[in-house]
Amino acid sequence: MLRPYTKPPLSFADQLQLLEARGLMVPDQSLALHQLSSISYYRLSAYWYPFFERDAQGQVTGSFEAGTSFDQVVRLYEFDRHLRLLVMDAIERVEVHIRTLVTYHLGHQYGPFGHTDSANFHPGFDHAKWLTKLEGEARQSKDAFVEHFKNKYTGFPTLPIWMSTEVMSLGSLSFCYKGLKNPDKQHIAKQLGIHHKRLKDWLHTLTYIRNICAHHSRLWNRELAIKPEKVRDPEWNPPITPRHDRLFYVLLILRVLLRSNHNGDHWAASCNDLLDTFAGEERYRIAMGMPFDWKIHPLWA
Repeated sequence: MLRPYTKPPLSFADQLQLLEARGLMVPDQSLALHQLSSISYYRLSAYWYPFFERDAQGQVTGSFEAGTSFDQVVRLYEFDRHLRLLVMDAIERVEVHIRTLVTYHLGHQYGPFGHTDSANFHPGFDHAKWLTKLEGEARQSKDAFVEHFKNKYTGFPTLPIWMSTEVMSLGSLSFCYKGLKNPDKQHIAKQLGIHHKRLKDWLHTLTYIRNICAHHSRLWNRELAIKPEKVRDPEWNPPITPRHDRLFYVLLILRVLLRSNHNGDHWAASCNDLLDTFAGEERYRIAMGMPFDWKIHPLWA
């Protein structure tokens, strides 16, 4: 039965006192108060939740495991924050590359305004919906090249494909690729070295991941709500890849896509440096869906 929410707001000092009463060690009270006031209790709660003790039935109690410290929680939060930055960096590189491939192919195949013709897309694609969204993104843009086009040429908010893709969100790009005819999809995906159905699926997943990062939400220990479809290739399946609904699977996707652009070795090295700080402990690896020997994974190494 549902009940009203009656918990009152707590001062930062009261929040810290509650955590200590539950067994959390706080080595530096002043620093902890500063961190609660700058990060927030509720945001940090996602990072101390795994440190709660479980009862005999595996249910979470309200007490922390012995020895858990506030510093430990903040380090995990900072790890996740830096992980989001690395993931966003990779998604940006991938997005720009795929935008370029889509722009070049559609522009040469159908002309500068071919994307406005529904006949150039799959019959089942909601072209009108996509074009309306695209035109809305053009109207919202304050880029100088958009203003220049608007002031010099007719047809605004319709832009040539090479301008449209510059104001296009990743969600719109993903939707566009999904709506292309199969030969067009295949031509673009071939340049990335993957099957066109897989690219469609991965773009959908990466749009979701990008939104998580853009809202500064947790990546570590997250079960993906929009997860990539399972594929038959052994390197994408257990035991070598334990799960397809955790972060490590996304890191593998990004590694593969960045390789196609000769643009991922430095990124992977940065990931290795960061992951090394936590991947040595099994509980952290499991939370990200990582195998023990993740560094020599054939898709990663």
